[in-house]
Amino acid sequence: MPKEDLHVQLEQLTASLKQADEVRAELDRRIFHLKTLYDVSKDIYGSVEVDAILRSFLLMSMGNFGVVTGFILLANVKTVEVERFVALGVQNNDSSSFRNICQDLLNQKGLYESMAAIRDMSRSESFLSPVTLILPFIMDENTVALLGLGATLAGDAYTQDDKELLYTLLNNLSAAVKNAKSFEEIKRLNKDLEERNTELSKTLQELKESLRKIEILEKVKANLCKFIPTTVTRLIDKSQTGTIPELEERDLSVLFLDIEGYTGLCERLGDSTVHEIIERHFSVFMDAIYRNDGDVTETAGDGLMVLFTHENPEMNALQAIRAALAIKKQTARISKEFSQLYRPLDVNMGVNSGHALLGAAKFESITGSRWTYTARGTLTNVAARIGALGSRGRLLMSKTTAERVREYFSPVLLGKFKLKNVSEEVEVFELK
Repeated sequence: MPKEDLHVQLEQLTASLKQADEVRAELDRRIFHLKTLYDVSKDIYGSVEVDAILRSFLLMSMGNFGVVTGFILLANVKTVEVERFVALGVQNNDSSSFRNICQDLLNQKGLYESMAAIRDMSRSESFLSPVTLILPFIMDENTVALLGLGATLAGDAYTQDDKELLYTLLNNLSAAVKNAKSFEEIKRLNKDLEERNTELSKTLQELKESLRKIEILEKVKANLCKFIPTTVTRLIDKSQTGTIPELEERDLSVLFLDIEGYTGLCERLGDSTVHEIIERHFSVFMDAIYRNDGDVTETAGDGLMVLFTHENPEMNALQAIRAALAIKKQTARISKEFSQLYRPLDVNMGVNSGHALLGAAKFESITGSRWTYTARGTLTNVAARIGALGSRGRLLMSKTTAERVREYFSPVLLGKFKLKNVSEEVEVFELK
């Protein structure tokens, strides 16, 4: 073989070996990149805490390139605040100082100018071990990252391939941080939800306790209503403070009702039997009274005091008379239920209309205060005395009442009467 041909073959072989070395080097580089990407990705995706992810990422990146100093910084684009900062290879105090310096730069120069200033500062001796590579990276619309790495132990400069690898790693880091932030947001929302659930449970418990108190108060109210006049209940319900007005002058009609011969009945029939008879009668009396908006304010064993307080004077008198007539009718109706009685009970009634003091009255004693709701004055005295004139179930009334109801009824004048503790004679009318 000629020497020239041998020389050509040798050159071709040398070129092939060189190409094979280049291919092998590229394969080694790609394998290294893939292995680094795998290791870093495996490590950073194994955590859901942002700080832990950043620390792992920085540690793996520094380890793969043989670097002893590095940092990674996350800054918020909108607020220009350092959100996260991790540094390795420097003392904790130095790391904190560096973060503060970075924040000051962000505050003074804004985001992008500060990135350049941080890069220049980190390359100087002020960062203990100079950083030779600074890579900015936009993680999302709200966050910018800055990765800084010191010189490699071998002293080699970072190549373009190294930078491409780091950007690929930063891209993976971005996804991992985004997932971690989502997880942190879920944790925060869960914590908020737990706190709200706790607060809701507390509020629900307080509501249950309040409802229980309301139930108790409603029961108390229901029982007190048996003893408290309906007018008082209405006034309390209307009042914002739960109070009722003290005595004030009002126009009203007063009905006094008395069962004739009550004492004799007790002696003849016995207290228990009379109690049953009176209770039955009073029950139907109450229906008649309440249907006409009357209010029983005082009771005795054989009698009632009833107030009719409609604002229209004619109406309160008319209600009083209608209630009295209904009581007479009901008395006659239920008389057959009691065979012990030789005739229906005689219920005498007296009605008077006009002005009196109406409201809450307070009595003081050594045992404390006691309040009552009633009407006071000459009006009530006259009504009581008129009722006392009656016998055999008569319905009597004053001249004022008679004049107010004359359009509907025809009361008959009985004459003038001298009433006990009343200075002038009073005209008394009867309605049969």
